[in-house]
Amino acid sequence: MKNFPIPIKEQVSPANQAIFDNLNGMVGFVPNLYAIFAHSDTALSDYLALQNRKSSIRAKEREVINLVVSQVNNCSYCLSAHTQFAKMNGFTDEQILDIRRANIGFDAKLDALAKLVKSTTENRGHASTEALESFYAAGYDEANLIDVVIIIGDKIITNYLHALTDIPVDWPLAPELETATI
Repeated sequence: MKNFPIPIKEQVSPANQAIFDNLNGMVGFVPNLYAIFAHSDTALSDYLALQNRKSSIRAKEREVINLVVSQVNNCSYCLSAHTQFAKMNGFTDEQILDIRRANIGFDAKLDALAKLVKSTTENRGHASTEALESFYAAGYDEANLIDVVIIIGDKIITNYLHALTDIPVDWPLAPELETATI
């Protein structure tokens, strides 16, 4: 596989340099996966606009979606990053593993969300009727469904970008799940 270069601030456009400065201020560093977006003059700002859009989905729910999609797509980068974000949102290590398995015994509503996300991702948009019905029965509505799909799409973008570039993970590595439990 071609070695995909990770640009530094001096190698990117002025607009991307400003975004790098903002990321440094918010996260303390420019994550490698964000840095590679900066090979394009517009992709990083476009992606961040998508990722930071207003949504009916709460931060904890967003992390459930991010973790489940990244688990289905076997993205070590996103699993590692979102394990850290899930912890910042109050999930324990064991809860994070349950989320990745889409088997959430500690919260029925999040469990319905995780099962819908897993079914949707595994079946390329064609979730099972059962998963969709459980999602609505848990209290989600049509606006939530649309926002869930947008977040799934957001995460697929980064999962695929990592798969294509294989850039180094610069977050603490997420633990592996046993394949029998996924």
